[in-house]
Amino acid sequence: MDNLIETIQKNGIIGAGGAGFPTQVKLNTKADTVIINGAECEPLLRVDQQLMAMRPEDLLDALTMIMKQLGAKNGIIAMKRHYVEADMAISKLLSKYENISIFHLEEFYPAGDEQVLVYEVTGKIVPEGGIPIEVGIVVNNVETALNIYDAVNKNQPVTESYVTLTGSVKTKMTISLPLGITLKEAIDMAGGPTISDYAIINGGPMMGKIVSEVDRITKTTKGLIILPKDHSLIISLTKPIGNMIKIAKSSCMHCNICTEMCPRYLIGHRIEPNKMIRFTNYQSFCDSATTPINAFLCCNCRLCEYACVMGLQPWKLHMAFKDELGAKGIKNDLHNKPENAHPFREYRRYPVKKLIAQLELTEHDKPAPMEKNSKQFNKVSISLKQHIGAPATPTVRVGDVVKRGDMIAEMNGNTLGTSYHASINGKVVSIDYNEIIIEK
Repeated sequence: MDNLIETIQKNGIIGAGGAGFPTQVKLNTKADTVIINGAECEPLLRVDQQLMAMRPEDLLDALTMIMKQLGAKNGIIAMKRHYVEADMAISKLLSKYENISIFHLEEFYPAGDEQVLVYEVTGKIVPEGGIPIEVGIVVNNVETALNIYDAVNKNQPVTESYVTLTGSVKTKMTISLPLGITLKEAIDMAGGPTISDYAIINGGPMMGKIVSEVDRITKTTKGLIILPKDHSLIISLTKPIGNMIKIAKSSCMHCNICTEMCPRYLIGHRIEPNKMIRFTNYQSFCDSATTPINAFLCCNCRLCEYACVMGLQPWKLHMAFKDELGAKGIKNDLHNKPENAHPFREYRRYPVKKLIAQLELTEHDKPAPMEKNSKQFNKVSISLKQHIGAPATPTVRVGDVVKRGDMIAEMNGNTLGTSYHASINGKVVSIDYNEIIIEK
């Protein structure tokens, strides 16, 4: 326990999802409360809820370790109320652990957004552009916590990632896959696509991105969704921003619903999607307090698009503003600390079932049972930058023979980073700045 931070760094543990923030940095502080994020709010994904049901004692032990490291008085496992199997498995063991409880979330999107989660569980509002530690809270997701348990108790580094394979595949499943295999190899584990002309979404349907089948499994891969290329979700994600702006000029009613349903606006942040549309229409926000910098407060949840009766996409404008401002070296200077959330917030939680129907994904909202992976892979290409921060530095050379779990790259000095390990037994056949290729 005295070397938990070192153990986390050595074993390559980062946030198992999202941007992949190095966990040793997140836990190298003090906090009052630790929240395990088991909300898994993205439709169709099943990883964390199944891991909670399968490994409840390991999760509780991991939470205890994290609490001790942070000096936290409270540990909370937040999960959706309908995750019955996970709830029962953890509840049976709670009496053995001090100061740990379960918080039941309702089925709304995006319950798993870190700042929304903090408010739901504690009533505290994270400042604009801030992180939970600013209100004394640290949040880790389920798989990240279990990776900590495995590192401490099994000396096991991160070499695999749990992934839900769903959509138009022969067998919907959740499975642990070696880092560095291709997405095609991953999809083949589910029997392959059931359609010929398809697109792949890496992540959930709301915050995921369209990727190629030659892309690779990384530490943050949590879901792969196969859909026809003419599916409404694929069309939405690939629609050029210029086309959307043209449509907005003729069809936006300036009704304000996108803002009224924005999760960050509802906890008091100064993000108003309707004003971004207004700016593109009239070259003015019609509000001296709003500037393009307000776009930095967008969490890219995309809910504004599905709240809009015309299907407009303010989130794309936010992304464009952030990219342009970032290219000019302009950073977010909005750090207001709201005292209260919107008074109607609890009535504006967006129902997940409604969202799934709008996404035209109801037919795919099916169980994806956990399957055991016994397949041997012959080649992996492991990226050395699967996380926020600087790429890792290789510790092996071309020609070296490695075993699964051997370190192949380490954090570069004191920079924000992590280490990487071989995910198969084999020989290092190629190294460049961004990746290491191992062949069996």
